[in-house]
Amino acid sequence: MSDFILETRALTKEFKGFTAVNNVNLQVQRGHIHALIGPNGAGKTTCFNLLTKFLVPSAGQILFNGHDITSARPAQIARMGIIRSFQISAVFPHLTVLQNVRIGLQRQLGTTFHFWRSEKTLDRLNERAMGLLAEVDLTGFADTITADMPYGRKRALEIATTLAMEPELMLLDEPTQGMGHEDVHRVTELIRKVSQGRTILMVEHNMSVVSGICDKISVLQRGAMLAEGSYDEVSNNAQVMEAYMGTEAGAEAVELAGAH
Repeated sequence: MSDFILETRALTKEFKGFTAVNNVNLQVQRGHIHALIGPNGAGKTTCFNLLTKFLVPSAGQILFNGHDITSARPAQIARMGIIRSFQISAVFPHLTVLQNVRIGLQRQLGTTFHFWRSEKTLDRLNERAMGLLAEVDLTGFADTITADMPYGRKRALEIATTLAMEPELMLLDEPTQGMGHEDVHRVTELIRKVSQGRTILMVEHNMSVVSGICDKISVLQRGAMLAEGSYDEVSNNAQVMEAYMGTEAGAEAVELAGAH
């Protein structure tokens, strides 16, 4: 089996003459936390949408575990083990935290569309659901209505529901967006914890998060790959500094991130 769980070859997406993703060759190593970064408009979210099949590529290939998944549908790749979280917290607000995780586990019972069955048929999932809540430090919130939880805890719940789908590859889209410092730290540590035995590809703006947990970083600019490597390699790349905010300001931002 290849060291690379996910690869793209000359991946390209055009919208009516505008090239949003341009000839991107990405290799995500199995077991790594890999970040996709870049200034606003760099094509990061478009790239994520291509990888999870919410968009169809104009050209190029996507390979997962060596198999070409370029023409697969979103539901198919989810069943293969590629599970994505979104920029906005995607949970059921009026259900309890435990009920949210049980829905993620329900597929294992083969009763996902058995709407007429009693909710009690899901009780057998409680032990596994509580185990997942323990993984993301939410055991004490099991009976809390999700809408009543702080934002950072909702993101932790979303990671728990993602884990319920038994992902081999987790794609996290801006996991710390809109969070205060305490929540950023909690979710960063959570990502590090749940990465054991899994591969994570994440889009992230917060450089202190990227510098703290990522094994490899790919930098996009105007839809094309600008640089790749470790945080030290990327943060010392003059082109990357300039792409972000001009050489001097970029260097200062990188130094600040490294200090956190």
